[in-house]
Amino acid sequence: MSVRDSVDSRWRWFPAAMIGALLAVVAVNAGMIYAALRSFPGSAGQDGFDLSNGYGRILASEARQTALGWHIAITLDGARPVIRVADRDGAVLSAATVDAVAERPLGPPRSTAMRWKPLSGGAWRAGEALDHGQWIVLITVRQGQEVFTASDHLIVP
Repeated sequence: MSVRDSVDSRWRWFPAAMIGALLAVVAVNAGMIYAALRSFPGSAGQDGFDLSNGYGRILASEARQTALGWHIAITLDGARPVIRVADRDGAVLSAATVDAVAERPLGPPRSTAMRWKPLSGGAWRAGEALDHGQWIVLITVRQGQEVFTASDHLIVP
């Protein structure tokens, strides 16, 4: 047997190896497609069309909030959130009322409605402490006929 015969015999398996590698890639992709289709419910909600029809109202609400120029800052006092609300000039909105709900962004749905106690300096502190971890706080501030909504993330150590 010559050297040329041994080199030729090694290369004769190359097409079969390429076909095998491509079949392995196709099998892995098929498995991922199956897993994705099996775990995805197929829709983000039942009322997507109705929500899209109301998008003009969402934009108008956002424009009203931008025109107000209010600023919301949320901090922690221990494990209790503290909210400060100021107008566009930085003056605190001491006559406003605050409602807020804290929700967990991950895991099983968990929502905590909070009662707010006014502090001096135009701030409000939650009456309840939050458990440690990450929270999304959905805030609604009302003063007179004006309503301002915002959300913020908090991480309670």
